[in-house]
Amino acid sequence: MGKTLVIGAGGVSSAAVHKMAMNADIFSDITLASRRKFKCDDIAAEVKNRTGVTIKTAEVDAMDVAATVALIRETGADLLVNLALPYQDLKLMDACLEAGIHYLDTANYEPEDVAKFEYHWQWAYQDKFKEAGLTAILGSGFDPGVTSVFATWLKKHKLDTIRQIDILDANGGDNGQAFATNFNPEINLREVLAEVRHWENGDWVHSPALTNKQVYDFPGVGVKNMYQMYHEELESLSTHFPEIERARFWMTFGDAYIMHATVLQNVGMTRIDPVMHDGQEIIPIQFLKTLLPDPSDLGALTKGKACIGDIATGQAKDGSGEKTFYIYNICDHEECYAEVGSQAVSYTTGVPAMIGAAQILKGNWRQPGVWNMEQLDPDDFMDMLNVHGLPWHVQELDGPVDF
Repeated sequence: MGKTLVIGAGGVSSAAVHKMAMNADIFSDITLASRRKFKCDDIAAEVKNRTGVTIKTAEVDAMDVAATVALIRETGADLLVNLALPYQDLKLMDACLEAGIHYLDTANYEPEDVAKFEYHWQWAYQDKFKEAGLTAILGSGFDPGVTSVFATWLKKHKLDTIRQIDILDANGGDNGQAFATNFNPEINLREVLAEVRHWENGDWVHSPALTNKQVYDFPGVGVKNMYQMYHEELESLSTHFPEIERARFWMTFGDAYIMHATVLQNVGMTRIDPVMHDGQEIIPIQFLKTLLPDPSDLGALTKGKACIGDIATGQAKDGSGEKTFYIYNICDHEECYAEVGSQAVSYTTGVPAMIGAAQILKGNWRQPGVWNMEQLDPDDFMDMLNVHGLPWHVQELDGPVDF
């Protein structure tokens, strides 16, 4: 149905291209490219072994627009799926505009030298993509991504309005490591240690990182400590659903993770500015990344489940007053590894990337412009979640959350 160029060769890319290869009726031709081609070759070999499908590989510097445009033209791709670093988003969007193809990513842009991720840089491309007749989909992972589609599905089928929404991300997996991150360590630590923001009564409320802790009993996972964080879908949901009075994001962390992250921050290892070491300039967090386990290598070691979803309160469509719904997915790390060789965190991002890409190639999401997931029709995406490994559940709660 369409030729796809995937940029990036980490755990998420591996999960995504495995699932693309399993849907050859949609993804007729797949090329996987990154700065280090050997990583693409390794993933391609795994895909061939598991699915029998051959995917092409290439080497490209995602920051080099001309090189990316040349690769797009060489492959004849209809769509670029950006699973590289968020620093590279704008360059890849520029390449898509120049080459005349559609674009999709899983995480919004942030400058490499400032730990601040916001959508305004990418939203500024709206007119360019619209005038070019091209579609750009932002944030087609799980959170952001599926969590936004969950909210839209609730608004379409259960609630006329959403007054408040809490996004809860619980990872109950254990990989046996003293300290490891579930996705790119550099991005993970920048995100976790950033100042917390949540949307309330028309403005942002700020608080220090890792200071608001709550205990919650997650379906399939159990009781976990969760911490309030800032996450990009809070910006897009509060923008596109202006009736929202409060929007918050929560993620679970064990005590050992919190201790290690705090110590690393205190001694300067999470700094993103250059420092001199032994006559050579280094960026501490990038050096730290080389010391920590590669998340893509943890699949075989990780056991347990993850649960991610939304708790939303608003006026019911049936006129019965205010209702609260919890919509979520439970994902098993070992089942993900058995299917595609990835742990659940990579799987829950890679599968929605595949499904979002399928929506473009199938023609369901083809309106020219730049769009967040909650702006798009949710139904076929939600159906594909059930079919392709991320079944979802929805239940009515007794009332709004009490935390």
